[in-house]
Amino acid sequence: MQTLKLVAVSAGLSAPSSTRLLADRLLQAARYRLAEQEYAVDVEVVELRDLAVDIAKNFVTGFPSAALQEAIDKVTGADGVIAVTPVFTASYSGLFKSFFDLVDPAALTGTPVLIAATGGTARHSLVLDHALRPLFAYLRALVAPTAVYAASEDWGTGGDEYTEGLPARIVRAGNEFADTVAGRPARRAEDGELVPFEKQLADLRLD
Repeated sequence: MQTLKLVAVSAGLSAPSSTRLLADRLLQAARYRLAEQEYAVDVEVVELRDLAVDIAKNFVTGFPSAALQEAIDKVTGADGVIAVTPVFTASYSGLFKSFFDLVDPAALTGTPVLIAATGGTARHSLVLDHALRPLFAYLRALVAPTAVYAASEDWGTGGDEYTEGLPARIVRAGNEFADTVAGRPARRAEDGELVPFEKQLADLRLD
């Protein structure tokens, strides 16, 4: 049985936080979907609030602490990443952005990423497409088509005839993300090994 590794990055500042709760619910939905497809799944959560001082020091010294490097390695080594941030001033939090500023721009290339955010009002929901999606497009990640925004009033509601409730949106987003992780394309050589990027470039003939 193939084992897939999912890592959620939560930028919530309080404990507990709605941001962490949303990350956990999305992980649960994706894990359930992958289990249906007979994958074993390892899940981990990176809490950025615990790394805030380490992140700030890294910008000053240029060197990550052991804990920060471990967190970066978890994210860049995952088969799929769920990234959840609270919204401040109509955008992602500074802590969230600072962490991903420390990730090598090529390290998430082709990695499926599910984006999500929390906020006090539904008016901030456009942050998903105006801020988060461009960020991970720059990092060359494979961003899942459905993102999830959870306003304060969304928790504990089932939606109405015009709008899906938060639980339905979580399940739909988790399923799409899981299917992307499970079907992540990988070009392989005849012996089953991954073909190096340089070899693929050499095989691409434009003349």
